[in-house]
Amino acid sequence: MSLFSSLGSLLTTMADGLDPLFGPSAAAAAIVLFTLCVRAALHPLARAAVRGEKARAALAPKITELSRIHRDDPERMRRAVAELQTKEGASPLAGCLPALAQLPVFFVMYHVFSTGSGAGDLLDHTLAGAPLGQHWGGVLSGGPGLVYLGLFALIAAVATWTYLRARKATVPGAPGVARALPLLSFGTLVTAAVVPLAAALYLATSTTWTAMERALLHR
Repeated sequence: MSLFSSLGSLLTTMADGLDPLFGPSAAAAAIVLFTLCVRAALHPLARAAVRGEKARAALAPKITELSRIHRDDPERMRRAVAELQTKEGASPLAGCLPALAQLPVFFVMYHVFSTGSGAGDLLDHTLAGAPLGQHWGGVLSGGPGLVYLGLFALIAAVATWTYLRARKATVPGAPGVARALPLLSFGTLVTAAVVPLAAALYLATSTTWTAMERALLHR
């Protein structure tokens, strides 16, 4: 059995179990539940990422001092900051681990709902009348279009919150890639606009989980 068929079978089984509660939207509910299970499994990575962020924050005074010492030599400044972060085990990319670990799951889900491979009757399911296998362009008119607009609004709100928070936490003198990472939060919104509704629902659920998870871990 292929990976696509395995995921399709799992979602079908979950949808069948949720059908008495959610009816035609049972597959959408299964996707949300599946996403929550994936994110719960990745929680240890998220905790490790937050520990890395806190370690980088603790280095901020030292980085500020390096910035003062090497203010006339930006290249030497970047090297000094990189050496300090390596020494202290504070990687600027640590926060990306949960997102990177999700990529295989997301691409499998995208393939299942965009090609129908292994999907069985999942493509016949809807969310508030919007087919799970359809892209936003085909459902924007009428009631079903409100589903996508709602997802866009949710993802945009979470992306804005994530961007503002990440930009505030970026330490002085961080590498260019680290300073650019907060902008990636808006990539989720762009992605949701070009994938089937099922994959967009996965993204919306996952990004919302991330926002809540990070808020709790940074209490």
